[in-house]
Parts: sequence; structure tokens; C-alpha cells
Amino acid sequence: MIEFSLWDIIRHLLVGGAWTVALSLIAFISGGIVGLMVLIARISPRPLFARLAKAYIEFFQDTPLLMQLFLIFFGIGLLGVDISPLLTAALGLTLFTSAYLAEIWRGCVESIAHGQWEAGESLALSRWQQMRFVILPQAVRIAIPPTVGFSVQVVKGTAVTSIIGFMEITKTGSMISNATFRPLLVYGLVAVGYFIICFPLSALARQIERRLHAACSR
Repeated sequence: MIEFSLWDIIRHLLVGGAWTVALSLIAFISGGIVGLMVLIARISPRPLFARLAKAYIEFFQDTPLLMQLFLIFFGIGLLGVDISPLLTAALGLTLFTSAYLAEIWRGCVESIAHGQWEAGESLALSRWQQMRFVILPQAVRIAIPPTVGFSVQVVKGTAVTSIIGFMEITKTGSMISNATFRPLLVYGLVAVGYFIICFPLSALARQIERRLHAACSR
């Protein structure tokens, strides 16, 4: 058994927590970019694009994130390409996040009254111009609370990447626990770490939602 002081344990977990935050940011930003493209295809008037986007969303929503990571990590490895745990985690979480964000945003876009589309058409705007200048500005306001709320799921999803060896806070905690034989203390601190990261995001989502409801009720 290796002797770790409480500060040593916290210090190592802080490093793992930093990697958790970094991976969450990478996944959320890149997932948002990909998700926007999937959204555009999903609501496209062209049936082929809409079907492909729907299949993409359903695949990543209906299969476990862990299985997706395994497919990327071992599938690319079979092609003779050496892929790191970080790249696997970033790619897997990006695809996972993009599918959910695309579906969240689709619901927000479709909640806009059809008359807004007709108003755009009456101004001789193209479909892209209608999306950019009429629909999206209204949909963004609706989408903020669920999008911020989903960011909590992204943070918690990073824990799965410990299975492929990525050194985020859960993997770090597991290694320290095995070395110190103090699982209750270590995993308790890991739980506190997740709470410190996730609680402000949950509180922010609730606050934004309350403000939007208050603005709509005026």
C-alpha cells in the first residue's frame, strides 16, 4: 500500500478534474458544431438528408456511449492506426453530444410557429436566410436552458472514458483507490469533484429557464 496524504489525493484528483473539464469543453464545443450541421440536415426539405441525419441521431442515442468508444478505439486500431485515449474520448463524446444537441435544437426550431416561415417567404428570403434571420434567433432563446442542462450530462459522460484509459477524474480516483485501499474517501472526493463541476451548470440552466418564463409571461 502506498501512503498518500489527504493533500496528495486531492492534488491528483484536481489534475484529473482539470482533464474532465477540458474534455467536456472539447466535446461540447465540437459536438455543438457537428450538431448544428446535423440539425440543418435533419430539417432539410430534401428527404435523403433528413433520413441520414435521423439515422445518425438514432444510432448515437440508442447505443451506449461505452460501446461507441469501444468501436472507435478498437475499430480504428484494427485499421493499423494508433489512436490515443484522448483522441478516442474526444471523438466519441463529440459524436454522442452532437446527436443529442441536434435533437434538442430540432425541437426548439420546430416549436417556432409555422407562420414565421411564411413571413420569411413573404419577404422573398431563401430557406437558409429564413433560418438565419428569422427562425434561429427565436429558437436560440428557447434552446439555451436545455442546452446548458445537457452540458451536465456531457460532464458526467466523461466518466465512461476511464474504461479506455483516459486519465480523467474517475480514472485518477480508481488508480489512487487501488494504491491506497481507501475507496470510500477517494470516491467520495471524486463525487464532490463532479458536484462542484456540475452543480453550477444545473443552477445556471434553472436560472435561465426561470428568466425566460418570466419574460414570456409579461
